[in-house]
Amino acid sequence: MTNHHFIKYLNLSLVFAFPIAWFSPLLTTGLLPQWQMPLWLGGKRLFEPDTLTVISGIQALWETDVLLALAVTFFVLVAPLLKCLGMALIHFNLLTEAAQPVITTLGKLAMSEVFILAIYIVISKGVGVWQIEVAWGLYLFTAAVLTSLGISLIDTQRVDIVLP
Repeated sequence: MTNHHFIKYLNLSLVFAFPIAWFSPLLTTGLLPQWQMPLWLGGKRLFEPDTLTVISGIQALWETDVLLALAVTFFVLVAPLLKCLGMALIHFNLLTEAAQPVITTLGKLAMSEVFILAIYIVISKGVGVWQIEVAWGLYLFTAAVLTSLGISLIDTQRVDIVLP
């Protein structure tokens, strides 16, 4: 399998990886660690953590600020997926290379990288007395974003080499 074929199928896999990552748990947060009461006290769990996903964060935005939620939905969900789909169409020769500038613009509008950076800043700074635990979805989302960024860089170099 040539390098171009590998990139082509890797990009196509992102069309499936991004939606999975959006619904995957990114973080679990809570005021105190989860605690299981003894059975003789009822056996209930206290301080159950909240699980945050990309979609749950955007849903919370829709409840408070519709305009910001609309922007975040476009920049974090729609633009990255359209970029991956556009790149896939170009890779499989279903769209001409003339569409590359539009795909590049979509890539610049895709704010997934900024979203990931913001999450990592919140994790590193901590949020006071809250406990934050990283979940597997954050790694999946980070990998999808970095893979998309890498494919864009490689593809840009390939187009620069092919086109004089």
